Amino acid sequence: MATITTSTTLTVPELRERWLPHKERLNATGSGHPTAVRFHRACSWLEEAERFHTEDQTDHALIFRWTAFNALYGQWDLDRHEPLADRQSWQVFLSRMLELDTTGHTVSLLNEHRGLVLAILGNPYLNDYFWQDPCREKAGKTRQGGRHKAEAWYAQKDWPLILDRVVDRVYLLRCQLVHGAATLRSGLNREAVRHCATMAGLLVPTFLLVWIDHGAGEDWGIMCYPPVNRGAGDIRRRRPQ
Repeated sequence: MATITTSTTLTVPELRERWLPHKERLNATGSGHPTAVRFHRACSWLEEAERFHTEDQTDHALIFRWTAFNALYGQWDLDRHEPLADRQSWQVFLSRMLELDTTGHTVSLLNEHRGLVLAILGNPYLNDYFWQDPCREKAGKTRQGGRHKAEAWYAQKDWPLILDRVVDRVYLLRCQLVHGAATLRSGLNREAVRHCATMAGLLVPTFLLVWIDHGAGEDWGIMCYPPVNRGAGDIRRRRPQ
């Protein structure tokens, strides 16, 4: 059972400093260790996201923060020679995060930002069910039902379900943006964009903190598109050791 602490959102420089001993240990086994590369990639995108502060940059912040998250959870399918499906990969990742997070960083975040989580889960435009047949009546029912379910999950302390659902809502909006199903800086649904960008900005540094404190020695699977040096001969996909 995790010990509940106060959630801590560290900056990228702070995360890198905390990660340094693990980085040095991993790189001592050879350059390009997958666990170190994943962390480096995630921080590169998260650091860039910290540059986006204004309202008209919220779309960019969300995309960059999700990309940082993707660097951590992405998995390579050896049979199909392509990345595994996003949802399948991040659901496994979230489960492992909660399992490893004995310090309780993730649960603390969900508790401290309960209002934000409820707002996201109660937003009909972030719910797949609404988009099956979008209409005003369904929006009202989806909003009420989503918030009611979320409050019940909090009462039950069902952290795996809460985390999965809130990330799923953020993912829906991320897909709208990167697949051209939304207009950049659109005036529609800006609250959802702000909420999701904020949530991603809280979750990803927290996942990196758990990664540092409890996951540096874990096998995070085969990462996608490993760094390849020019003139390299046999390129083999490498698992953490």
